[in-house]
Amino acid sequence: MKQGELILWFKELTIKQVPDVGGKNASLGEMYQKLNSRGVKVPNGFATTSAAYWYFLNQATVKNDRGETITLKKRITEILEDLNVHNIKNLQARGKKIRQAILEAELPEDLKKEIFDAYHKLSQEYKTLATDVAVRSSATAEDLPGASFAGQQESYLGIKGEEQLLWAVRNCYASLFTDRAISYRTAQGFNNLEVALSVGVQKMIRSDKACSGVMFSCDTESGFADVTVINSSWGLGENVVKGRVNPDEFMVYEPLIEKFKPIISKKIGSKGTKLIYGKNKKATVEIKTPKEERERLTLSDNEILELAKYSVIIEKHYGRAMDIEWAKDGFDKKLYIVQARPETVQSKKNLAVIEDYVLLGKKQGVLARDQKGRKTFKVLASGIAVGSKIVQGVANVIKSVKDINSFKPGQVLITQETDPDWEPIMKIASAIVTNRGGRVCHAAIISRELGVPCIVGATDATSRVKTGQKVTVSCAEGDTGFIYEGLMPFKIEKTKINNLGKPKTKILMNVGEPEQAFVFSFIPNDGVGLAREEFIINTFIKIHPLALLNYAKLKDRKVKQQIDAITIGYKNKTQFYVDKLAEGIGRIAAAFYPKEIIVRFSDFKTNEYANLIGGKFFEPEESNPMIGWRGASRYYDSKFKEAFKLECAAIKKVREIFGLKNVVMMVPFCRTTEEAKKVLKIMEECGLKKGDDGLKVYVMCEIPANVILGEEFAQIFDGFSIGSNDLTQLTLGLDRDSSLVAHLFDENNEAIKKMISQIIKVAHQYKKKVGICGQAPSDIPGFAEFLVREGIDSISLNPDSVLKTTLNILKMEKSIKKKK
Repeated sequence: MKQGELILWFKELTIKQVPDVGGKNASLGEMYQKLNSRGVKVPNGFATTSAAYWYFLNQATVKNDRGETITLKKRITEILEDLNVHNIKNLQARGKKIRQAILEAELPEDLKKEIFDAYHKLSQEYKTLATDVAVRSSATAEDLPGASFAGQQESYLGIKGEEQLLWAVRNCYASLFTDRAISYRTAQGFNNLEVALSVGVQKMIRSDKACSGVMFSCDTESGFADVTVINSSWGLGENVVKGRVNPDEFMVYEPLIEKFKPIISKKIGSKGTKLIYGKNKKATVEIKTPKEERERLTLSDNEILELAKYSVIIEKHYGRAMDIEWAKDGFDKKLYIVQARPETVQSKKNLAVIEDYVLLGKKQGVLARDQKGRKTFKVLASGIAVGSKIVQGVANVIKSVKDINSFKPGQVLITQETDPDWEPIMKIASAIVTNRGGRVCHAAIISRELGVPCIVGATDATSRVKTGQKVTVSCAEGDTGFIYEGLMPFKIEKTKINNLGKPKTKILMNVGEPEQAFVFSFIPNDGVGLAREEFIINTFIKIHPLALLNYAKLKDRKVKQQIDAITIGYKNKTQFYVDKLAEGIGRIAAAFYPKEIIVRFSDFKTNEYANLIGGKFFEPEESNPMIGWRGASRYYDSKFKEAFKLECAAIKKVREIFGLKNVVMMVPFCRTTEEAKKVLKIMEECGLKKGDDGLKVYVMCEIPANVILGEEFAQIFDGFSIGSNDLTQLTLGLDRDSSLVAHLFDENNEAIKKMISQIIKVAHQYKKKVGICGQAPSDIPGFAEFLVREGIDSISLNPDSVLKTTLNILKMEKSIKKKK
């Protein structure tokens, strides 16, 4: 064939040349040409063309079953004649025959020569006789916006020399006909003999001496567009892509990346193994990751931000969300982009309809004290949730791909990890659970595309769940997915939101779970009226702040071991508290930015604080904690003041480091104006002065004194948020946790309504904002109308009642307007 028809260099390629070199190589050429100058480093390389592939199939000859010598293309045609992808044995037999035929066939000599000549030229560029390269398959139907074909064909890393290169090229060609590739193409409507394969040969980045991974330019579970999600592990990137490790995960809020350092989430993964260069003829070898590396994050803050900036540049260039592979070179310490393809799931999502899966009888995002009367849900295993659905089914634990014939449609697949060989049964599974893997592993990518709920990184699911066991798989509770014992009841709620009007009264949300903030942000809202620190502390930190401050003095070995296990990677234990609290608040703030979110300082009671790890050493026993040492009274007390300063440090980090200045602070259970002034003074000492840099500080109006002295409180704070639960119990003089007087607890009581009416008038008199956070407006008939008539500025609700209450308030405001 003519020179230039068989081989093309990256500098000759653009994204328009998918028919010539496939989606993967066309994208590499596009970035090499157009993004290197913008600081996105892409290693050089070349690609064999689709013409070279067809040349190979038409020129090479093999023998068929009858002993006749025919072209390779004709042989493949014969084998595919009675293909049945729904019969696994039929599929496996035909795939094996085609791969054998390709591996037995000789590449034309002129094609070999062009590949070797290009390889030597690439080696000269990098000043070596035989440079190490990554050899990757790139099908002409791969990495398209409508289908990812993730991992359908093979890649080979650390290839060096002519012999290894020729072996890798032949195996790439053969991988076009793996069982999963044949099955997947058929399912996507592609003719198996109309798809060609290009082989990309790219200078290897020595991430075996550093780290590598995958990143998405959006949140892959919710579709939230303004965040980059980075997965990273030590060694070569294949372990992350194929889900063999539980990687580190980082999230960066993109809109503020140029002026601030908005790393709103850092999660350390176990990173059990890593892939490094092998010896002799073995290109790579997998080894156990040393303990020191397992307990350390793979990337520095500056590196996380650099990758996120690459993500933003690449997404902007392509005009869509992208799935990007990256690598860090252990020698020059630089970060490189080695692949980029369109993200194929969230780009198809219909944002005009909200679909919500809800477990019946299980309340999320609240503390244990609020869960009385709820069902007991036995958790068999848990991991990283992929998707947001709930399914029920019978578990089938399969530990080897050789046993996939035992899998039946509708079962829940439980396995160690998946690769494309598992796809024939992944398509018929009701849910998928893997011990290993992160958010961007093979199982995660394919399950998203199939719309099947999946839990990855579940660690020991294959031993804790038994074949034949009835289970419920829930991915509808935030970042963590749960496998529950038995068939738990659930419901699906669908709501169209494209024509929803906007009431004059602001509708805010109560958001406790940072992991669900991105999902909740799609519900029509005016911001967050209550973000409680308690949920973040209880769920993500789990340790009493004073136990961290006094870690060196702790004598209980078991407690110290628990703290060490949770704070892996942190020598400074108090910094762990600050960072995790900041990340939780930051994630909520980013989800709703630039709308204001009102964050309430911690409001644990003494018995609740005592339940945190190490808490029993620092908390007194009170006969009635509900009206004891809580809220503002703790913050200035010498026994807790240093712990409160950690909360202030977290808020300061969110506002000044992350740049999320939409955070409004709120002081709970503030009994006197003297207390208010003491708290504000400590905040100011910590660098949080009310009014500076737009910082607002509200007070919870939940004690009768807050209403009676409303004018005095209005001159100290920027606004009020009515806590109707505590205001009701303290006005009516009852314990809301007592079943004996529960029938008297009524937020609709005239005394409560007079209190609310009075504080609304006082707030407006002093030109201060006033809202309410609680369920009374959605649960009590006529209560929302009462609030609207009184002129309340905002109503903050749990997410599941926002849409219903918004519709009711729109009707009320229309009715009130007519009457006027």
